[in-house]
Amino acid sequence: MDSVSRTRNRPAFWSWRNFSYQSYRLKNRPELVIGVLALGFLSFVVMVPLLQIIKEAFTFQSYDLAYRPDGKVGSFTLFHLDRVFNQPVSKALFYKPLVNSLKMGFAVTAIALTVGFALAWLMVRTNVHFKGTFGAMLVFPYMMPSWVMALAWLSLFKNDRIGGSEGLLTYMTGVQVPDWVAYGYLPIVFTLAMHYYAYAYLLISGALATVDSELEEAGATSGMGKWKRIRVITMPLLMPAIGSAIVLTFIRILGTFGTPALLGMPVRFFTFSTQIYASINARNQGDAYILALVLIVLAVSFIWINSRIIGVRKSYVTMTGKGFRKHESDLGKWRWPVTIIVILFLCITVALPLILLLWESLTLIPGNYSLSNLTTYFWAGQGNMQLAYGEPGVIHNKGILGALGNSIKLGFAAALFNGALGLLVGYAVVRGRGARLSRWLEAIAFAPYIFPSIALGAIYIGMFSTNIGPIPALYGTFTILILITVIKNLPFTSRTGIAAMLQIHQSLEETARVQGIGWFRRMFRIIIPLSMSGLVAGMLLTFITAMRELSLIILLISPGNNVLTGLIFGYQEQDMAQHSAAVTLMLVMFIITISVIVRLMSRRAGVGKLSVV
Repeated sequence: MDSVSRTRNRPAFWSWRNFSYQSYRLKNRPELVIGVLALGFLSFVVMVPLLQIIKEAFTFQSYDLAYRPDGKVGSFTLFHLDRVFNQPVSKALFYKPLVNSLKMGFAVTAIALTVGFALAWLMVRTNVHFKGTFGAMLVFPYMMPSWVMALAWLSLFKNDRIGGSEGLLTYMTGVQVPDWVAYGYLPIVFTLAMHYYAYAYLLISGALATVDSELEEAGATSGMGKWKRIRVITMPLLMPAIGSAIVLTFIRILGTFGTPALLGMPVRFFTFSTQIYASINARNQGDAYILALVLIVLAVSFIWINSRIIGVRKSYVTMTGKGFRKHESDLGKWRWPVTIIVILFLCITVALPLILLLWESLTLIPGNYSLSNLTTYFWAGQGNMQLAYGEPGVIHNKGILGALGNSIKLGFAAALFNGALGLLVGYAVVRGRGARLSRWLEAIAFAPYIFPSIALGAIYIGMFSTNIGPIPALYGTFTILILITVIKNLPFTSRTGIAAMLQIHQSLEETARVQGIGWFRRMFRIIIPLSMSGLVAGMLLTFITAMRELSLIILLISPGNNVLTGLIFGYQEQDMAQHSAAVTLMLVMFIITISVIVRLMSRRAGVGKLSVV
């Protein structure tokens, strides 16, 4: 049949025959339906908010009338741009936070990368003692909120000039700690580095484990010294992992809020995240939106620079079809000293912060760390108007228990929704591999990664503070917390979904389809069981992130939807350090307990070894 005949026999677009034919095609192409629906949803919750914040940033708002009474509400304006970049207030509003953020970001990234690389090398390439135990404990800081170390730092170093009550060091020695040690740049950099080293450790240790030692031995045979082999052979092969660690750490630091707020705001050391928070609280949303856009541009620029640097090298292959061998270096007489150093490091980053917070939660009078001042009131007290404004202890505090319930609901809801969405995105991307829809969906699913957490929170305020057609305003509701947590974690769960689907050959599903098994049964009988390991890993990651998240949701929390992290920050702002410490400990213990339970259940069910990232 020639092309003219085929054209004549083709049913009309609006005919019932064409509708039936297209329905039949879609029935046998579920990845196309899922891809279109997922792309539409993600466009609405990722790209539309970005466009909305751009619109808000360049629109004259009612709150701007206080600065420019002759302005017209709703009209296009460069007022916010001019105010942020070109006015006397710009130094405090933009330039100082920019310098502080970059200084903080580069310093924390450099320290975290150095520490993470050293620990990864010790765990993978040396015969240091207790490697199994150390390997598990070194990821504990990742499970804790990033500001746990900041709270511990305050318990140890705060002074009565700013902190209201003295810390443990001043109590023990009688020496007032300088402000620059207790607050500001130095403590922020140190505490963040001792949290974010975990990213570099996890990524680099995984890459080191795949580098064949024979490559380095070949270099030794050719006369290369040890340090030259590391510089010429090993380091270039680790560049993708190092680059990922740098990008992940730097972007996270740019958007982090808790630590810079706790250790910086008391001495007016503002970063982009704390300045966005302060601007929104001062009802200068337009300024905050401009700062959020600058944060996004910085993040995108950093990712682009990293990809260009890594892209210069054509190959990073470390695993081939040939034999593979991993060689451990013998530390010799340094084996025990290095082991002791790792133990001390774990004491500083894991044990000491928790011990300090426990002690803080048991002190009756702030600043008095004597044994006679210990009490269980802040854990089990019924309420006393002479203590902590009458706030009951954790066990009897309805506000804390309600916030705990909200945190658990947020964690489980975000994990379930994110796991399902990540798997569906992975299914649509892999089954539609090569199509334009697949590429678009994969790109937009990764887009939330470039948004620093505080910037994404500002974007969602701009979008969901009013009705959008039939969708009511979500600001102040619990739904918006679930939505933003799901979207922010989608880059990770979509990658686990894609990785899981790439391991499931399409012939398995096609065989079931030929036998008349519908798509839903195929998903629940074949796809989900075979992808369970990646699915549970992504859900566990989302749960941990949701439970300890502050930077992402601090702008969206209200009394009606408060969670534990928001409650902790509120207690700290009110100088209720004992309640803050007690709730933080409860949160950390809950996260670790749930993580361990999920891992044990998964292993018993045969899901396999889970990864935290």
